[in-house]
Amino acid sequence: MSGRALLMWDEAVTQYDFGSEHPMDPVRLALTMGLVRAFGLDRAVDVVAARPAGDSTLRLVHREDYVTAVRAASADPRRADQAYGIGTVDDPAFAGMHEASALIAGQSVGAAEAIWRGEAAHAVNFAGGLHHAMPGAASGFCIYNDASLAIARLLELGAERVAYVDVDVHHGDGVQAAFWDDPRVLTISLHEHPRTLFPNTGWPEETGAAGPGEGGAVNVALPAGTGDAGWLRAFHAVVPELIEEFRPQVLVTQHGADTHFEDPLAHLAVSLDAQRAVQEACHELAHAHADGRWLALGGGGYAVVDVVPRSWTHLVGIAAHAPVDPASVIPSSWRDEVYARTRQLGPARMTDGRWPVGFREWSAGYDPADRLDQAVLATRKAAFPLRGLLP
Repeated sequence: MSGRALLMWDEAVTQYDFGSEHPMDPVRLALTMGLVRAFGLDRAVDVVAARPAGDSTLRLVHREDYVTAVRAASADPRRADQAYGIGTVDDPAFAGMHEASALIAGQSVGAAEAIWRGEAAHAVNFAGGLHHAMPGAASGFCIYNDASLAIARLLELGAERVAYVDVDVHHGDGVQAAFWDDPRVLTISLHEHPRTLFPNTGWPEETGAAGPGEGGAVNVALPAGTGDAGWLRAFHAVVPELIEEFRPQVLVTQHGADTHFEDPLAHLAVSLDAQRAVQEACHELAHAHADGRWLALGGGGYAVVDVVPRSWTHLVGIAAHAPVDPASVIPSSWRDEVYARTRQLGPARMTDGRWPVGFREWSAGYDPADRLDQAVLATRKAAFPLRGLLP
């Protein structure tokens, strides 16, 4: 197995563009790659571009009629069929939509193939993590579900256990749905509570299909306003124990940066430093329980200058075994690029000033009157016994 990580990158992924009024601005991808280069991380990884996902690959998860509908809207956005979730406010049709979406999916699938074949231990596709797309519909800014496609390809190649951990602020509903009744896949999602945020799913009681799939889905629904200490406490109270029990052959993680306190579309209060801490924890879990096989994806994140590039550059550095010191000053060349592209001033350092981030371990006890602890306990009670673990 190669010791160098892969960074999946093709400039054309920035053509995944819903328009100037849409919050998912592809400048976030360009600025992330620019910051990766500014820190020299492109020399610490192998930067590669995979082929777009073809129809046979897309059909591992998506219905043929849906792919046909995406192609039609891609050729002529006026033909978008809203019955498939295309041409809506969240998912406007745009020319080249199929091609851009298939390219992003292809990067995640190609990364998964390389990891499974031993060509790399770690791979990052920060353009990916489009976790809301359903088998037959677009949803939540997501056309093709690259995370599900990567997992499905791993299963096709012979993987028997794949774990998926999603720390985006929104529930990883599309990935959960794709593997709802498949005991080979364990999905774990930590997200803002469905009472207060799209897609209004991800309740602790959602634990997988009755029968072999039961216990295959785990959901931690966090109260709005959860900050660093609570977010890290919830992660460590749930994820490591489940991963240790499941013993995945590959760990796939989704690192939406929209948990951040500056994000305009959600209500958690997590810092860049806590996001980095969870990225490090996922890296450690992959080495401890998945033989080092780790595919890390991007996801949401709509503070496209201040947050997303810094968060995902940390992710690349961790995967490359060349972590960026949070105290690092951001190179002025990148800040010049930010201004040239956005007419905004970029951040000066790779920290929000909260590193290292502390939290209280679950093993130290819990407070039944605390809303965060109530959320964690609800998840443990609903899901842990189904996996033979104590709540």
